[in-house]
Amino acid sequence: MPLKSPAPPPSYTATVAALSVGQIICWAALYYTFSSFVLPMQRSLGWSLPELMGAFTVGLAVWGATTYAVGAAIDQAWGRRVMTFGAALAGVGFLLWSRVTTLPMLYATWAVLGAAMAMTLYEPAFNVLTKRFPDRYVRGITTLTLVGGFASTLSFPAAAWMLSHWGWRGAAVAIGLVLLCVVAPLHAWALRGTPELPIGKPSDHTVADATLHQALREPSFWLLTASFTFYSFAAASLWAHLMPAFAAKGRTEVQALAVVIWFGPAQVLGRFLHLWLGQSVPPRTLGLVVLGGLPVSLALFALADHTAALLLFALLFGFANGLVTIVRGSLVPDYFGRAHVGRISGAMAAISLMARAAAPLTTAWLLTALPGYRELMLVLSAVGVAALVAFALAERPSAVVAVRAT
Repeated sequence: MPLKSPAPPPSYTATVAALSVGQIICWAALYYTFSSFVLPMQRSLGWSLPELMGAFTVGLAVWGATTYAVGAAIDQAWGRRVMTFGAALAGVGFLLWSRVTTLPMLYATWAVLGAAMAMTLYEPAFNVLTKRFPDRYVRGITTLTLVGGFASTLSFPAAAWMLSHWGWRGAAVAIGLVLLCVVAPLHAWALRGTPELPIGKPSDHTVADATLHQALREPSFWLLTASFTFYSFAAASLWAHLMPAFAAKGRTEVQALAVVIWFGPAQVLGRFLHLWLGQSVPPRTLGLVVLGGLPVSLALFALADHTAALLLFALLFGFANGLVTIVRGSLVPDYFGRAHVGRISGAMAAISLMARAAAPLTTAWLLTALPGYRELMLVLSAVGVAALVAFALAERPSAVVAVRAT
C-alpha cells in the first residue's frame, strides 16, 4: 500500500492570515492585559505598584534574554516548533497567573510568560515570513501588523468585561484556555512543512547577507539598536502606566477606555496606508516620520486636559506605534540581508527589550521623585527625541552597499 504523501504547507495568504490571528490574540493577552490587571490585583492582594510592575519587568527581561536563542532556532528552520510551543507556554503561564498568591510566585509566572513573548510576539513571525517568502516578506509583515494593530482595541474592552464578570483570576483562566486551545493549534497548522531556509542554504533572492559578527562591527547596527531601545523604553513605560496615568488626570475607567480604544484603529490606519501607498517609501524615510511622532504624542498626553486633545494623542501615538513595527521588521533584512535575520534581529531586540523590561519598574520608582505623571510623560517625550536622533544617524552599512554593487 503506497504511503500517503504529506499535505503541502499552507499558501502564503493562509499562513499570513493564521499568523495574524495569532498575533492579535498573543499581543492582547501577553502585552496589553497587564495594565488592566494592575489595579484589580492591587486591591485584591494589597501589593504596591512598584511590586506589581516588577513582575512585568521580569517578564520583559526574560523576553529580552531569550529572544536571541529564539532567532537562532528560527534560523535553523524551527519556526513551527518555536511559535507553537510559545503559544502553549503562554496558555500555561496564564493558568499559573490565575493561582498566584505570593510575589515570588507572580514573578516566576511572568518569567514563563516572558519566554512565551519571545516565541510569539512579532519578531519570530517576522523572521519566519522573511525566510518562507523572501519575495513577499515586507508585504507579509505589513499585513501581519495591520491585523495585529487591533490587539490593544481588543484587549482593553475585553479585559474590562472579563474583570467585571469573572474577576482577574477568572479572566486569566479564560485567556489561558484561548491560548492553549486556539492559538497553539493555529500556529502548528499555519507553519506545517519546512520551507524555512536553514543557515548555509540561502535562497536565490538572498543578497548581501551579513553575519551577526559583521553586523556588530557596523555603526548602523548600534545606532538602530539605540533608537529602538529608546523607543521601547518610552512605549513600554506608557503601556504599563496608562490606566493609572488616566486616573491621575481624574478620568474614570470608562472615560479612559473611550480614549485608548482609538490606539488600535490608528495603528491599523497607518498600516493600511502603508500597505496601500507606502510600498514606494523607503523604510528609513518612514522611520524618520514615525519616530518623530512618539515625542510629540507623549508631550501632548502630558499637557492635555481636554478629551479632544487626549483623542489626538491616541491617534498620533497609535499611528506611530503601528508603523514602527514595520520599520523594524523591514529595516534589518534591508540593511543586513536575510540569511541571519533571526540572529541579527534577535541580538538587536534583546538589547532593546532589556530597556523595555526595566521601563515599568524604573518609571514606577521615578514617580516617587517626580511631582506626578505629567512630568513623567515629559521625561518620556525627551527619550523619544533621543530615539529619533539615533535613527537619523543610522546610515545604510557601506559593506552591504559594496556587496550589493558586485
